Amino acid sequence: MTAIITGDIINSEHYKGSKWIKDLKAHLSQIGKHPTDWEIYRGDEFQLRLPPAQALQTAVHIKALIKSVKGLDVRMGIGIGTETFTGERVSESNGTAHQRSGRTFEALKKQKLNLAIATENEVYDKTMNLLLKLALNFMDDWSQVSAEIVALSLEMPEASQQQVSKQLNIQQSAVSQRQKRARLDLVLELLDYYTQTLKQLHT
Repeated sequence: MTAIITGDIINSEHYKGSKWIKDLKAHLSQIGKHPTDWEIYRGDEFQLRLPPAQALQTAVHIKALIKSVKGLDVRMGIGIGTETFTGERVSESNGTAHQRSGRTFEALKKQKLNLAIATENEVYDKTMNLLLKLALNFMDDWSQVSAEIVALSLEMPEASQQQVSKQLNIQQSAVSQRQKRARLDLVLELLDYYTQTLKQLHT
């Protein structure tokens, strides 16, 4: 099984690519190799192959990175399934994971949603996508500082609030306030639920 994330940057036409592309490339490079595992194409679209267990956390992390730039957001469709053909570029590969990711991504534009998932299990998809819709109610509204604190918390999961405060050069109390505003506790619960239930799907 593999996971494919297909996405595009919302409002990118109003910003220079350098504002977000450097951070996105750096993050994708930590996950896999270019262009077999990830690509950025047509200016503001991207595709990424990764293990299913990492897919939702990576999508949330990408959202936090992009929303750290004021006015930007990201739309992503996650597809989980097989890969029956592996090309030299991830966009040339094929299989149910690629097909589900592409279809889910295209459907998001019509639904005016920014994140959804598709697996072979419709019941699981219905539950996960309802949870994602509820989470998007606050994730879509993350401010720059909220997005920044989420991205840093996902990059440094073992870090204390004191370590995060040093990294951002702010008071420890401000870290706590920003994490609460970003609903980081709910984000982490959602990611944990995803990984636990995904294991049950494939056992």
